Formats: sequence, C-alpha cells, structure tokens
Amino acid sequence: MRNVTETVKQLIIINVLFFVGTLALGDVAYKYLALYFPENPSFELWQIISHMFMHGGYMHIFFNMFALYSFGSALESIWGSKKFLFFYISCGLGAALMHTGVNYYFFQDGLSTLLANGFQKQDILQLLNEGKINTGWQEVLTTSEFKNFTSAYLGTAVGASGAIYGTIVAFAFMFPNAELALMFIPVPIKAKYFVPGIVLVDLYLGISGQSIFGGGGIAHFAHVGGALFGFIIMWCWKKNQFNQNRWN
Repeated sequence: MRNVTETVKQLIIINVLFFVGTLALGDVAYKYLALYFPENPSFELWQIISHMFMHGGYMHIFFNMFALYSFGSALESIWGSKKFLFFYISCGLGAALMHTGVNYYFFQDGLSTLLANGFQKQDILQLLNEGKINTGWQEVLTTSEFKNFTSAYLGTAVGASGAIYGTIVAFAFMFPNAELALMFIPVPIKAKYFVPGIVLVDLYLGISGQSIFGGGGIAHFAHVGGALFGFIIMWCWKKNQFNQNRWN
C-alpha cells in the first residue's frame, strides 16, 4: 500500500470532518456550503470552495477519498505539497466553472423559451425561489428542457469529484502506462486509455442526461470540467518544462 502524503492526508481529514458535520447538521449544512446557481438567493461566494469538501453519501465520499489517496499521493510525492494543492484546488474551481457555465446555458435557454411564450421573468423567479413550478412551463418546454431549466436553478453541487478527475488526468500524464482497473472491469487498462475513456463516458452522460445505474443527481459536467482544467494545467506545465530544457 502506498503511504499517504501529508497534503493528501490533510485533505482527506477535512473532507471527513465536513461529512461528519453534514450528518449532524443535515440540510442546514448543505444550505450554506453546497454550490448553488449564482442567480439563486441561496448562492454565497464561499460555496465555490466549500462545495468541494461536501459529499452526498457514504459511497460518494469513499470513492473520492480512495481516489485522492491512490492518485494524489503519487503526484504529491513528485511535485511537493504546494504544487499539488494548487493543482487540486484549481481543478476543483475549474469543475465548478464548467458546471455553472452549463447550468447557465440550460437556464437561459429555458427562460428564453418561456419569455417568448408570454411568461414573465419576475413571476418565474418568484416561483422558483419558493421551490415551486408552473405546470404551464411543461407545455412549452420539452421534457429535457424543463428538467435542465429547473435543476439548473434549484439544484446544488457537492463533492471533490471535479478535483479528483483533474488529479486522475495528471496521473495519466505522469504515469501513462500504469495499469488501472474498475471493480466491474476485471481487466487492467493503461492509464492513457482508461482516463480518457471515463471522461468521455461522463461527457456522453452529461449531454444525453442518462445514467449508467439509473440514478440521477450526478454533476457530469463538473467531472468533465475538472478533467479539462487538469489537462490544460498539465499541458502548460509540460510545455514550459520543454521550453526551459530547450534553452538550458
């Protein structure tokens, strides 16, 4: 078993403490610390960071923390604490940005359709802020548009998954031929194939609105955002390293 590195250990402890706190406080914790849509009155600026340490259940936090331990420790042992923490938080912020950007598109798309059909923005926002809907919206929006519109405004995002996806992408950059395996895939797959595969699956599920296990509530675009920012950072670092070596 790989020894857990210091920053990874501290991140796991913080996540576990947040999770224990949510068990004690329940919905109150999610009300203030989960990430809301920026136009929702419940949105607070600190949620951009705090949502990364919140989780929706035992399996959610277990898999994220196991991945953080497995992949994060390998990266921190090479990069050091400061560089790894910068990378981890940056990927989490990138995930939040992607998630919010997609939700903004979904919300504005649905809102434009409703306004074009005679509904008033003030009335729409008032109902949404009360946690209600107008059944008339379903007459002018398709099923997917209605779902995306309401969930974008009313839904929340929690979890370290975006930062974790960025970490996994970085691991694939550093160790492309390392063999990885999922519990339900018995054959090991090299990281350079495994990681793009799971990101593409998330992208497909996000676009299609489907779920492998039939459930919902998974922020697929946050996963993709974390992976994308992780890729961009790693690409920039690799390019800068190449340029420095070239001129040394």
